[in-house]
Amino acid sequence: MNIDEDTSTWLGCPTPLEMYKHQCALLEDELTTAYRLLSKARENVAGLVQMNDLLATGKASAETALRDALERISAMGNDQTDKRSFRSVDLVTDQRDHLFRENQRLLLELKVLRGPQP
Repeated sequence: MNIDEDTSTWLGCPTPLEMYKHQCALLEDELTTAYRLLSKARENVAGLVQMNDLLATGKASAETALRDALERISAMGNDQTDKRSFRSVDLVTDQRDHLFRENQRLLLELKVLRGPQP
């Protein structure tokens, strides 16, 4: 019995060169996939950076508008003539609330007078 016989050609076993070529093909596929994923990630990051810039600009403009509004409100609070305008708005609001409650009360009375509807 000869046990030193080379059995690598039996049953279609690949040669070392064929195994290296196959490993190279697998590595090339992995690199191609990695490059594709990397370029997609770079596009996503670029989009996120652009969105962040837009949000920062919007935030700055909103803060400026808020600061201006707060200054106007504090100026109105110091001016006595403008307090009367707030008072008139309060009066109108109270009148509206009173009329709404009165309307609801009258509707309830009307339902009671009409009785249950069949």
